[in-house]
Amino acid sequence: MPWLAVAYGLGVVLYFSAEREPIWWAALALAALGASSATMARRRRVGFPLALAFAALTGGFATATLHTAWIAHPVLHRPAWGVAVTGFVESREERERSDRIVVRALTIEGSRLDPAPQRVRVVLRPGTAPPVGAFVALKANLEPPLPPLRPGGYDFARDMYFSGLGASGFVLGGIKIAAPPAEGGAWLRYAAAVERMRESIDRRIRAVIPGDAGAIASAVITGKRGEISPAVKDAFYISSLVHVLAIAGFHMAVVTGLVFFFVRGGLALIPRLAEHAPIKKWAAAGAFLVAAFYLVLSGAGIATQRAFVMVAIVLVGVMVDRPTLTFRTLSLAVFAVLILAPQAVLTPSFQLSFAATLALIAAYQFRLPWHAWTDGRLRARAALWGAREVAAIAFTSVVAGLATMPFAAYNFHRLAPYGVLANVLAMPVVSVWVMPMGILGVLTMPFGFDAECWRLMGDGIGWIIAVVLWVAHLPGAVGRIHAFDTGPVLLCAAGLLLLSLLRSPLRLSGVPLLLAAALWAVAAPQPDLLVSPDGATVALRGRDGRLAALHVSRDDFALEDWLAADADGREVHDTSLSQGIRCDPSGCIGKLRDGSLVADDIAPDALEEDCRRVALVVTTQDPPPDCAATVIGRKLWRTRGALAIRRTQAGFVIDGARPANFDRPWAPAPKQKPASDDAAAMDRAAGRPAASHPASGDATPRQDDIETDE
Repeated sequence: MPWLAVAYGLGVVLYFSAEREPIWWAALALAALGASSATMARRRRVGFPLALAFAALTGGFATATLHTAWIAHPVLHRPAWGVAVTGFVESREERERSDRIVVRALTIEGSRLDPAPQRVRVVLRPGTAPPVGAFVALKANLEPPLPPLRPGGYDFARDMYFSGLGASGFVLGGIKIAAPPAEGGAWLRYAAAVERMRESIDRRIRAVIPGDAGAIASAVITGKRGEISPAVKDAFYISSLVHVLAIAGFHMAVVTGLVFFFVRGGLALIPRLAEHAPIKKWAAAGAFLVAAFYLVLSGAGIATQRAFVMVAIVLVGVMVDRPTLTFRTLSLAVFAVLILAPQAVLTPSFQLSFAATLALIAAYQFRLPWHAWTDGRLRARAALWGAREVAAIAFTSVVAGLATMPFAAYNFHRLAPYGVLANVLAMPVVSVWVMPMGILGVLTMPFGFDAECWRLMGDGIGWIIAVVLWVAHLPGAVGRIHAFDTGPVLLCAAGLLLLSLLRSPLRLSGVPLLLAAALWAVAAPQPDLLVSPDGATVALRGRDGRLAALHVSRDDFALEDWLAADADGREVHDTSLSQGIRCDPSGCIGKLRDGSLVADDIAPDALEEDCRRVALVVTTQDPPPDCAATVIGRKLWRTRGALAIRRTQAGFVIDGARPANFDRPWAPAPKQKPASDDAAAMDRAAGRPAASHPASGDATPRQDDIETDE
């Protein structure tokens, strides 16, 4: 069963690796062929498992193809300014420096809408977001979904496409709330009712618990985490406790476990029920209903949906007398998640949560260390003093941390050296104090007795904040690793699967794969030059081996992403980023590690001179025919997206974020722009200040927008 889930997931991965969108009926026919071959080979001892694996692989490929065809919607191709939008607010998010809303457009008017998106996400001033369900009229500058900022980087455009969003941007001026010309529908009324409930609980928690403690309390109950200060949020990342902030597997397990324990314990106090009724199944049913309510209350994020599916499978297993927390249970969860959302396989939360769960189930099935204790009195004494619980947390943290390390390094370029220490100090308080007080707070809130519960919950969160800040300031607490491509992480996944799923000593074959993947990742080559998808930001690797900004646009998110991927802890406004760069009104010039000159030309008169004296030129101009330098122009980054360039003895090797013939619904092949558009792009490029580091806007998603869980 687990290997069928692996084959199914591999089929989904193959779908997303295609350069062109598969034809849905061809994918369906291939899946039918796979199912037929498995049926015909069912009596063959060797052929049947192979045919079944092929059927699962083709089934995953077909499911992803059909899912994409089902949700197909238009995506904006070019920026559009001053667009008039009317529609219903489907969701809202309050953030530290801004608010964000998603609008389902009823009408959308403006020039350059090619095509007009159906749903847009816009940023507005903090505290001005209208309520969910409101009918609004606004004007906005809209941009196409953000493509990867470097080859191998996270594809925000794909994430937005599968969220049903066709564009994002800024609101111009204010938002008008008007009477809707038509009903928004039952789903919108439901979303508005849920949002009102979440808002009321959020306001009540913040009224009792001030500051970051109140923001974190609201995050673990309602899923609203936009008000946590950056310093505290970053400390949670560094200490490997960020899973406390994202409602996912841990929160679902604690909530359902507490409800199951108290419901079953309460029913056991009634002798007649305890002797004649299936109180264990009743407790599982009660825990299932509470888990469903928690899913709704938390906003039903992707990570929370995945956690609910896994918890639901476990609870249903209890109700039908089937064993739980096995590889079969995990396999069913994988199938359920990938059938409903095939794109989840590419998200960090899916990779982290299932890697941790797989490793923990395997470790528990191979017997825990303290099970080897033969002295019963020693085991009882250890349990009495809580040593077993502390050891369980430490053991779980080590296993989950090792299993998720390659995926965290791949997605976030960070390691957590003190993750075990932080989990041992904080997680018992979360499990036995913070979450129970939160549950009691929600239960007593309708009766007005919730204030003391929130205050006690805040005391526990205060301890957790103290732990993460202390751990974050320990020597060497910030572990950074430079970016590597998908090869090492796929090899790590294969090694983890072999080590966890095989029953014989052959499972040790996964260890060499893990070691080889680690060496591969460490030896990954670093680019000498990086160019953003629009050519507005350029960085080179100087003689000191660190990145220097040759040119930075007004939105410095690309540079921020590059520094993180380079294991560089500098901020985007660090003055050392301009070290070795010389600029004038015509452009900027810098030196690579080997002394080669690289120029970023803004003015046309600089291009002819630089073609004679530099090795590479980044420009929006048309170079002269006899240009001796390698020219990186707008046609290249328009067709290949963000660029990573390496200097070799044979010349420059250019890698693009998009393959040469890539054409998918979330990243359609670029169309030929009119000459007027090219001239406008050149004018905007010429008007940008060189090598500046202005504050970035909030229209661009940040790392913490990518939901993560344990």
